Amino acid sequence: MFWGLSEALDLFQEYIGKSNYQVENENLSPDSKNQDNTTEINILLFGSNDPRHILATMANMYSHRAKGINPVINFYLVDGCIEIVARNIALLAIALENPKVMNIRSKTHLFMDIYGNTLVRAFSHQYVSAKSKSLIKTITDSQCLEKKAPFLNIDGLKYRERDGVENALNFWSSKEGNIFNIKQYWNERVKKLLGTRYDYREGQFDWDLNMVLKDRKGSQICSQEYRHWRETGVAFTFPEFEYNVPNKTLAAGLVRNGKKYLHRGYIGDIQTGPYAAFGLTTSDQRMLKSMHGQNDYRSTDITERNILQIFHELATQMPYDHDLSQSRKYGSIRLQMGKGLTNCEEDVENLLQDYNEPWIKIEGVKINFLSSDEILSLQDSNSRWANFFDVIFVAHNYFSFLKDSFIDVLRSPSILIMETRLLTTERKSAVDKFEEELFQFAERTHLKPCINYDTINSKRSILKFQKI
Repeated sequence: MFWGLSEALDLFQEYIGKSNYQVENENLSPDSKNQDNTTEINILLFGSNDPRHILATMANMYSHRAKGINPVINFYLVDGCIEIVARNIALLAIALENPKVMNIRSKTHLFMDIYGNTLVRAFSHQYVSAKSKSLIKTITDSQCLEKKAPFLNIDGLKYRERDGVENALNFWSSKEGNIFNIKQYWNERVKKLLGTRYDYREGQFDWDLNMVLKDRKGSQICSQEYRHWRETGVAFTFPEFEYNVPNKTLAAGLVRNGKKYLHRGYIGDIQTGPYAAFGLTTSDQRMLKSMHGQNDYRSTDITERNILQIFHELATQMPYDHDLSQSRKYGSIRLQMGKGLTNCEEDVENLLQDYNEPWIKIEGVKINFLSSDEILSLQDSNSRWANFFDVIFVAHNYFSFLKDSFIDVLRSPSILIMETRLLTTERKSAVDKFEEELFQFAERTHLKPCINYDTINSKRSILKFQKI
């Protein structure tokens, strides 16, 4: 919850890529391809927990146009937690923040803060507090939404869910009574998880990383950053920044109680970390070097580099050339990880900048948020979604909702991507059993693997199947 456990994918490339999808471009569905070489597809993100696939797909659209393909992509997002919906809108707002407001590097660090840290910088807190007011107006005023983010569509949300999004945005503001004691919630979760091993937790953290995650495609995660995250919930750190303000976007189960809010505390992941989406691999091979088991660059540094690329491509629609001298080589350096200073949160609304500029506009994209009620209607063969989607991504914690009839919402040809539990700290037997359940589902529903998994012995964070 709050972040995915698989890498960010360009889902349009997954659909048309010959290596992953054995259908030539000229053989695409007649409903999907028009005479002007415009390819329109519908993509369902079934509990993806974050907007990583949306960002990776939008950022790479310019490269498809350079090849003569004009993609038109309709994203549909279904999440069971309304606070995740609010958080996804906020993360998209950061990624598509107008260049007049902040430069790409500042935007990158802001995104990393909100995405993966329980404690954030004062600037990040002030941004969220101010932006929440702008987002409330955006989602409650259709004219404002059309002006600022016309590609965003919340018509699929029920009125109670829109109220839930507004509740979350209100809670994020700097108001008296909006308390989120994340340090306490985090420590209580760690104590409950470890039990009698709590006093020896550093050894447990090292075991989970070096004996489990590093053997499961997590080799880019460095011991220092992982231990610090397991202890504090702060995943992405840089020495020049101070992280001491609770990240309220990680609150769930918000219920208004007079002028205050009740909530369920922190109920997200405390074992893997937010490294999988952007921090385990990169196209820049220079940053993946290691010596004697020590990486030159942390997963944090890889995340920074990859998000810089995505934000650059979103803003300029041009290829990104990374300046390696701008990346900190902290993989083998022991940084000073002092205790976070206490922060006195106060109402600073009058001091905050208004972030009301229109978002960066990406041509050919529509992002539709759907009601959690659709989780059930998507299982109905006779629903309005029958034969509708070209690509579906299913998060590992949403697989249990799937019935065999779910496959009827896929067009033919189409692709289904399912997240495994590889990048968890569960026992290998549990990970293998879950992967086998995914294969059994595909076999029952007559889906064909995109590659021959029987002959390719590799660790898989996702499985890809096609319906032909």
